[in-house]
Amino acid sequence: MPISPNQGSTGGGTTVTITGTNLGGALSVKFGTKLATITANTATSVTVISPSGTGVVDVTVVTLGGVSNPLPFYYVGAPFKSGLSDLSGPTAGGNTVTLTGVGLSTASAVNFGANAVTPVVLSDSQLSVTVPAGAAAGPVAVSVTTLGGTNNGLSYTYVDIPTIGTPLPGTGPTSGGTAVTIPGTGLGTAQSVTFGGTAAPFAVVSDTSVTAVTPPGTAGAVDVVVTTTGGTATGVGAFTYVAGPGI
Repeated sequence: MPISPNQGSTGGGTTVTITGTNLGGALSVKFGTKLATITANTATSVTVISPSGTGVVDVTVVTLGGVSNPLPFYYVGAPFKSGLSDLSGPTAGGNTVTLTGVGLSTASAVNFGANAVTPVVLSDSQLSVTVPAGAAAGPVAVSVTTLGGTNNGLSYTYVDIPTIGTPLPGTGPTSGGTAVTIPGTGLGTAQSVTFGGTAAPFAVVSDTSVTAVTPPGTAGAVDVVVTTTGGTATGVGAFTYVAGPGI
């Protein structure tokens, strides 16, 4: 007489179907000593709403013919989340984050705001999740749904793709060392700045401005690239290295 599912929330409320023979006219279904609510009944199945409980209990069906053999039902507590490997990412989504906690082995969904995705269960304490696209930049609540219930408490921030304008100044010596201001938008989470593919030391001034010091380069125009949590912005040929005089 199979039971499906054989796990559910400690708070009760799980829809459980028990299949077997001679089940018509079921008088009651018990989860341990507690009565379940019968919602459907045929000769081969009984569907019930589980009562609250803890641990492992025996489920039995009582009919006019007697009491069935018991089947185990496992009560699962609500999940507990302790952290996300990344707290922010692009509004387009698609990046993978790891969620850690306790009681995650039966996770069926992770919500980022209103958008739900199916996680990959790595263990009872770890999930891998591909972040869905966000509706707009800004923070959203992250919740996990398991057979034990739904738990909130974490936040994830969507970040817009950055843009950059013309660096000031736009030229400097091939020896490097020029202090440059790069205007733009979405620069507050800048992770790197490169000139012609070479990393430059930089500082975030605001969401609309980053300063950097040019590394040495070869004469000519080079691309300026700013990478943030939200993505990458490229200024094609935005800075020009100028060779020094020679006699």
